[in-house]
Amino acid sequence: MLRDRIEADLDEFDVPGASWAVFEDGVVTETGTAGVVTAGDTRAVTPSTLFQAASISKPLTVLAMLRLVDRGLLELDEDVNRKLKSWQVPPTGRWQPTVTLRQLASHSAGLTVSGFPGYPRDATLPTTVQILDGTRPATNIGVRVDLVPGTQFRYSGGGTTVIQQLLEDVTSMRFRDLMQELVLQPLGMSESDYAQPLPPNLQGNAASGHNELGQPLNGNWDVYPQLAAAGLWTTPTDLAKFAIGVERAYAGAEGALLSPELARQMLTPQIAATERIGGLNHLGLGVFLDESGARYGHSGGNKGFCCHLMAYRDTRQGAAVMTNGDSGMWVVLRAFAAIASSNGWPAYPQAVEQPDLPTAESLDELVGTYRLTNGVRLVVRAWDRGLGIQFEGQVPLEFGALSADRFAAAGVDAQVEVRGGRLVFLQGGAEFECVRE
Repeated sequence: MLRDRIEADLDEFDVPGASWAVFEDGVVTETGTAGVVTAGDTRAVTPSTLFQAASISKPLTVLAMLRLVDRGLLELDEDVNRKLKSWQVPPTGRWQPTVTLRQLASHSAGLTVSGFPGYPRDATLPTTVQILDGTRPATNIGVRVDLVPGTQFRYSGGGTTVIQQLLEDVTSMRFRDLMQELVLQPLGMSESDYAQPLPPNLQGNAASGHNELGQPLNGNWDVYPQLAAAGLWTTPTDLAKFAIGVERAYAGAEGALLSPELARQMLTPQIAATERIGGLNHLGLGVFLDESGARYGHSGGNKGFCCHLMAYRDTRQGAAVMTNGDSGMWVVLRAFAAIASSNGWPAYPQAVEQPDLPTAESLDELVGTYRLTNGVRLVVRAWDRGLGIQFEGQVPLEFGALSADRFAAAGVDAQVEVRGGRLVFLQGGAEFECVRE
């Protein structure tokens, strides 16, 4: 049973909660939830619990952009600088690159800034132009072209942010309102919102994000002002409605949001990409595809949240799984393998990558008393799936396993790494060997 599988994986990977939806032939056939909204809280995840969709925000943004192409306000292969008003793709040295919407939507525009960090809930948030320029209070570098556009795949949240600014410029509407009008309301995605920060009336229905140790983030979640790239709060059922809407457009259904011509371009491989979950190794417009374009989807990972959406163009099957933990992708991977098997998904890869985590025996080998090369003494103990380390004069810190030989501290920017049987402490760009006493 899928619920049993997911509940076991939540426990194994220290992920507090999950929610999922399975759909076929234009209908959601199954929804389910497991776990809790916040670790240590008794509130259970429900089908209406909001999760951060992270990068699954991007394909919905592209759908909105394509609706404006359908209306003649934008062109897929026009230089975006012709219609950008508030910001322009800057020159690279003495060369002014030409960047098109097709390239932005297929991550082939040669732009910098792969992903974005979130901001604490009490932080001063940058505007979209400040994000694109990389100026304070933005914490990212500026979005610039440093590859020849159209020649190769390079994932760029910065490119999706260019789309956001362009949509606002050509419509004179706030992006949040525009997404409601063009995508969320027409598809009946009533529990979705590009709201950053999340309004008080929605906060009580939101899942808290958790680190790899299953501990709630400070403030429960970070804020992502990069709305188009990472700002959507939603549910698996609403993500299913998005996929169903794309499939209806592809089939030329009456009343679909997009013309079949553009829907088919959306699900046609534009450029080869780094392989993603489920064998998706090409980019269409806004979505990852397999080589034929018959299977499509997108994954997402904001701090404290992991999720994935996948669907089949022709058999009209698919699912969305969302979790509220940094280790949630292991839960997602196993859930999709189980869903694919039980629902007869064609050609879905059944081999699930196994996590490279330490064994109890390997942790026991690290137990002992050490001194850093600068003389600081520390005591290492085995702890759950990681290490408990007490530095001289400090209370113990919990270091969760990132892999079989790398561990990260909870709440502190510090890691330890096993190299050839030696323990190395990493902090602030410096490395200290731990010498066993």
